Amino acid sequence: MKKFRKLALIGLVVCLFATVIAGCGQKPAENGQAEGDKQKLVVGVTPVPHGEILEVAKEILAKENIEVEIKEFTDYPIVNPALADKQLDANYFQHIPYMEDYNAKSDTKLVALAKVHIEPMAIYSKKITDLKDLPNGAKVAVPNDATNEGRALLLLESAGLITLKKDAGLEATVSDIESNPKNLKITELDAAQLPNALNDVDIAAINGNFALDAGLNPVKDSLFIEDSNSPYVNILAVRAGDENNELLKKLAAALTSPEVKKFIEDTYQGAVVPVF
Repeated sequence: MKKFRKLALIGLVVCLFATVIAGCGQKPAENGQAEGDKQKLVVGVTPVPHGEILEVAKEILAKENIEVEIKEFTDYPIVNPALADKQLDANYFQHIPYMEDYNAKSDTKLVALAKVHIEPMAIYSKKITDLKDLPNGAKVAVPNDATNEGRALLLLESAGLITLKKDAGLEATVSDIESNPKNLKITELDAAQLPNALNDVDIAAINGNFALDAGLNPVKDSLFIEDSNSPYVNILAVRAGDENNELLKKLAAALTSPEVKKFIEDTYQGAVVPVF
C-alpha cells in the first residue's frame, strides 16, 4: 500500500511538472491570441481587393509562425468600430481621409501603420460610352459618406462636368457645386450599392473596390478615371499606441513586400496601384 501511494505521488509530481513546462512553452501574443508558439492576428477587410491582397501577406506570415485570421465585412462603416472596440487587431479597407473623418466624428484614435495601394475611383455608365454624350438633366449617383462624396464630386469636376467652390476641399458636398452646366441630378447612395444603381442612372462615380467586386475594371470599363495623384491611399490601420507592436509591424512589412506588390500589379492590371 505504501509502495502504491509512493508511485501515485511520483506520478502526480510528474504531471504537475509537465503542466508547468507546457505552460512555459506558450508565448503570449502582443496582440490577438497565442496558440502554443504560434501568434495570431485578427484583421478586418472588405473582400475585394483588400481580402485578396491580405491572403498573400497571410502566406508570408505563416512562414514566421504567425497566423492571420481574415474577417471580411461587406458593410464597411462597421469595420472601424470593430477595431476601436478591440474586436480586431488591425483593419485594411479604407483610405486616409476616411479614417481621419471617422476619428473626428467618433472621438477615436486610429492611425495608419502602412500605406499599401490606391484604388482609382472612376465614372461608369451602362447608357453611354462617352461623357460627351451625357444628356442635360442626367441622373448621377455618388457615394453618400462624407469623404467619398467629396472625392466623387472632385472627380466630376476633373471630368469637366461641374465646378466646385474654391474652398470646397476633400469633403465637398452638392451644396459646394458652383457651376452645373448640364443641370445634373445628383443622387447620394451607399457606396456599396452604386454598381447596382447603374441601371437606374446615367452615370455613377464608384470606388475601385466596389467596382472590382461587381466585375468592373476601372481601367477598361470606365468613362473617366482618377489620376495617380489621388490622396486616397488605402492603409493598414491600427489603434494609436500599437504602432510599435512587433507583430503588427511584421504584418505591415508583409503587406508592403515585393510579393504583394507583384500580386497587385499582375492581378489588377492598373485597377489597383501599389504605392510602395
